[in-house]
Amino acid sequence: QVQLVESGGGLVQTGGSLSVSCAASGGTFSRYIMGWFRQAPGKEREFVATISRSGGSTDYADSVKGRFTISRDNAKNSVYLQMKSLKPEDTDVYYCAARNKYSVANLYYTLNDYNYWGQGTQVSVSS
Repeated sequence: QVQLVESGGGLVQTGGSLSVSCAASGGTFSRYIMGWFRQAPGKEREFVATISRSGGSTDYADSVKGRFTISRDNAKNSVYLQMKSLKPEDTDVYYCAARNKYSVANLYYTLNDYNYWGQGTQVSVSS
C-alpha cells in the first residue's frame, strides 16, 4: 500500500513563490509515475503536472506552464512542485498522486490514471 503525504502549503501574496512536497512510503517509489492535481471548493479536481519515473519527462497544464516546475528525488521518495509568479486563481488544495499500474506512456493526465492520492495541502494566494 502506497501512502502519500503532502506538505509545504501556505499563504503567499500575488507574484510570490511557494513549494509543496509529497513524501511517499510503501512500495518502490522509482516505479511510480507521479502527478500533481488541484481542487477548489465546488470544482472538479484538475491536472497540474506530471513526471515520469526517472524524472526525465515532465508536462504541465497550460495554466501553469512556465510558472510551475515538477521534480522528484527517487532517493528521498519525494516529488516536489515549485510554484512561482503565483496568482489568486492558483488558490486550491494541491494533491499529489501516484500511478503504479502497468503503463504504456511515461506521463499521465487524468484522475483515473492514478491509483494513490495524498490528503492534500492548501495553497492560498492573496491579491
